[in-house]
Amino acid sequence: MTPGSPAEPSPRRRSTARHAAVLVGGAVFVLWAVATLTFIAIRLIPGDPAQAILGGPGSQASQEALDLVRQEYGLDQPLVVQYLAMLGRLITGDLGTSYALKVPVAELLAAQVGGTLLLAVLALASAWVLALGLSLWSTGRGRAAAAVGEGIELTAAALPHFWLAAVLIAVFSTGLGWFPPVSTGTPAGLVLPVMTLAVPLAGFLAQVMRESLLDALQQPFVVSARARGESTAGVRLRHTIRHAALPGISLSGWALGWLLSGAVVVETIFAMPGLGRTLLQAVTLRDIPVVVGVVLLVALVYVVMTVLTDLAARIADPRLRQEGAR
Repeated sequence: MTPGSPAEPSPRRRSTARHAAVLVGGAVFVLWAVATLTFIAIRLIPGDPAQAILGGPGSQASQEALDLVRQEYGLDQPLVVQYLAMLGRLITGDLGTSYALKVPVAELLAAQVGGTLLLAVLALASAWVLALGLSLWSTGRGRAAAAVGEGIELTAAALPHFWLAAVLIAVFSTGLGWFPPVSTGTPAGLVLPVMTLAVPLAGFLAQVMRESLLDALQQPFVVSARARGESTAGVRLRHTIRHAALPGISLSGWALGWLLSGAVVVETIFAMPGLGRTLLQAVTLRDIPVVVGVVLLVALVYVVMTVLTDLAARIADPRLRQEGAR
């Protein structure tokens, strides 16, 4: 390099730039694909969107009124034109207006997203606590503990949300009277919905964490730590728990998206306001702008969380940064 010439970027910086470009490109593709598939799916639902706008089949709207609505909302245009118009609005950040409620979709989602995100975040945190606790308890304590832990993990991961919700309500609400069976807007009213979402996710995360913990316990740094006189608990908490948590960190973005989709069932069962109930009502009413808005918002949260968990994994594991710099 000649004197005065600009310094070349280091391999690590070039790798970071490439990685960021891939993440951004992937995010744009995911959002486009979600919007496209949602548009196609909602159009395949039987029924007339114009009739849904005027109040549904029971409104007995005249043909003239239906034609006016189709013209106003562009429903008389070919599907390709409607699709391109939708993409154009989304690119500018315009989510449209709800057919049923006659309010901007952005305002509707802003009023509902807080409760759903709180439910999902609390469920994710609870699932992490349960998964880490189960993994630490069942790993390296003999075959009996491993078998019990594996059985609990498989059972929890296979539990359907609607069945688990019914059991939790029957036991902790109807039977013991500890928690309300529906949302009350209080912390007590969040316990059963949060656990309904957290327990199956904890079973899945625990399976992944336990394998990583077993692998970490066989690494040379564990032998060195024990040779220095550290206790078993100290070795697990200071050294191996970080390695066990890495797969969970990588999966947290997917997990939050999975929790948001599960909120449709949970919010309906526990009569909670949020995106889940809003989406269910919008699909029933063929409220296309609301359906697209909710699904895109969930996809956006998933994309953002995926990027954040990727960065967190790179911070927690220096090997990922070193591999990217090569």
